[in-house]
Amino acid sequence: MKHTMSVLVQVDLDGTHVRISVTGCVTQANQHVLHPLIRRARALTAAVHVQVDLDSVQHLEPAAVALLRAAADHGAATPGAGPVSIAVPTGPRAHPVRELPVRPLRDAAPLPALAA
Repeated sequence: MKHTMSVLVQVDLDGTHVRISVTGCVTQANQHVLHPLIRRARALTAAVHVQVDLDSVQHLEPAAVALLRAAADHGAATPGAGPVSIAVPTGPRAHPVRELPVRPLRDAAPLPALAA
């Protein structure tokens, strides 16, 4: 079965809020395509808040949300990276949590290098 998604990125004119609206299917196998969009949105300004809106998806795997959150947390270690919130749907296509909280930025400590 082929899982597709559509993405719309909306940026406020002042560059302090970016909304990444997703429709279609978000799965463990395809959620990685959102990672560069989140990184680029966070790099716009130091005060930017990024919201990943999954409320209109037709199919959502809980593991995909967990992977997105992990990627956002990993990116929080980048100096100047703004916060990311992830809104998820309620009902039959839902993750158990309505909206994952915005997590405060941690001190920008270097992450250990990953072995290739």
